Amino acid sequence: MQPTPVILLKEGTDSSQGIPQLISNINACQVISEAVRTTLGPRGMDKLMVDGRGKATISNDGATILKLLDVVHPAAKTLVDIARSQDAEVGDGTTSVTLLAAEFLKQLKPYVEEGLHPQTIIRAFRTATNLAVSKIKEIAVSVKKDDKQEQRQLLEKCAATALNSKLIAGEKGFFSKMVVDAVMSLDELLSLKMIGIKKVQGGALEDSQLVSGVAFKKTFSYAGFEMQPKRYDNPKIALLNVELELKAEKDNAEVRVKSVEACGGSIQTSVSALTDDVLGQCELFEEVQVGGDRYNIFKGCPKAKTCTIILRGGAEQFTEETERSLHDAIMIVRRAIKNDSIVAGGGAIEMELSKYLRDYSRTIPGKQQLLIGAYAKALEIIPRQLCDNAGFDATNILNKLRAKHAQGGLWFGVDITSEDITDNFIACVWEPSIVKINALTAASEAACLILSVDETIKNPRSSMDGPPGGAGRGRGRGRPHAH
Repeated sequence: MQPTPVILLKEGTDSSQGIPQLISNINACQVISEAVRTTLGPRGMDKLMVDGRGKATISNDGATILKLLDVVHPAAKTLVDIARSQDAEVGDGTTSVTLLAAEFLKQLKPYVEEGLHPQTIIRAFRTATNLAVSKIKEIAVSVKKDDKQEQRQLLEKCAATALNSKLIAGEKGFFSKMVVDAVMSLDELLSLKMIGIKKVQGGALEDSQLVSGVAFKKTFSYAGFEMQPKRYDNPKIALLNVELELKAEKDNAEVRVKSVEACGGSIQTSVSALTDDVLGQCELFEEVQVGGDRYNIFKGCPKAKTCTIILRGGAEQFTEETERSLHDAIMIVRRAIKNDSIVAGGGAIEMELSKYLRDYSRTIPGKQQLLIGAYAKALEIIPRQLCDNAGFDATNILNKLRAKHAQGGLWFGVDITSEDITDNFIACVWEPSIVKINALTAASEAACLILSVDETIKNPRSSMDGPPGGAGRGRGRGRPHAH
C-alpha cells in the first residue's frame, strides 16, 4: 500500500528547492546586473525609465535605476537592497556593488552545479572578504587633516572622481568646488539635510550657485512691494508663528525651520512682545530673480551651519539627474572628511586586491584555493566593465594591468582618456577607501545570502496570485476580496 501523501502547504503554493533553485537565483541576479552594467564609469551610458504614469527619469545612478525597476524576484531584490544600502551609507559605488555581487555569483555558478556545498563557498568568501578589507586598510593612503590646503585638494579630487561618471562630468571642476564649499560650511555632524538643493529650470549649468545661508522661493505680494528695497544689510529678523498671508503650509514650515536654525532668533507667537534678544539677524538679505522665480536669500547668518545650492539647467529630467549626481559627490566628500584615507579608483584597487588574493590562494590547499581564486577573478569585473563601456579592448588592457601589478605597480588602473593603463594615484582618480570596503563587504554578504537559500516557498496571498480556476469558486466559496 502506498502511504497517504501529507499536504502541509495550502493549495497553489509554489515551492522549488535544491541546486536548480540556487542556479535560478544566480541567473536572476545576472539579469539585474545586466540592467546597470553599462552605466559604470566615465563612459557609462544612461538609462531612461518610464513609470506607470508616464513620468520619464534619465539616470546613471545604480540605486536610482534599481529602485525604479520595481523588481519582483525575491533573490534579485537582495541586490536592489545592497545598492540602496550603499547609497544610504556611502552615497556612491552603487553600480559597482551590484556588479561585484552578480560577478561573485557568476564565478561560483560552476561550483554550485558540480554540487559543492554552499556553506563551504560561504566560508571561503568570508575569509577572502576579510583579507581584502585588511589589505585595503593596509595600502590606503592617509591624508593629513592639519594641512587645510591639502585636505581641500583631496576633497575636490574625490568629488571630481564621483562626478566623472555622471551626466555633468563636463562641469566637474565647477561642481566639485561647489560641493566641497557646501560640505565645509556645515558643522562637525555634517548633517546632509542642512544642504538644501533648489532646482530652477532654464539657464546654463554654470549659472548654478551656492548660497552660504538660506534661500527659498517666495514672492512678496502686498501693496507697493515693488517700491520696497530688495536688499538689506544687517537686518533684524522676526520669526513669527503667525499667518501674515494665505500660503501653502509646507513652504511655511520649511522656511521657518531653516531660518531659525540659521539666524539665531526664537519663534514668537505674537507681535506684542518683540525685544532685541528674540530677533535673529544676518549680514545680508536680498530678493533676487532666478529664472522665472523670485528667491529670498539670507546670507552671513551668525549660526549658519547650512547652505543652499540653486541648480540651473534645461529639461526637468536633466536637473533631477544633476541633483542625484551632486548627492553622490556630497556623500563622498562627507565620507572623505570623516575617514581620511583614500585609494586610487579606475579599477586600480580591484586589480591589486585580485593579485593579492590570487597569490594568497596558491598558498592554501583544498577547495578554498579554488574559491578564493574565483573571488579574485570576480574582482576584475570592475576594470573590465570600465573598458567595455568605453569601447576598449578589455582583454588587452587587463593583461597589461595584471603584468603591471605583478611587477609592483600598486595603483595602476584603466586610463579612460588614452585607452591605456596609468598610475591613477598620480592621475588623481581618488576614492575614499571606505567606499571600496563597504562595496566589497556588502557585495560579498549579498552573494553569501543568496547562496544560503536553497528553497523558495511562495504562498498564494489572494485570488490574484492563486492558482487559476481554483476549485469551489462561483458557489459562494471563493476567497474574500482583498481590499
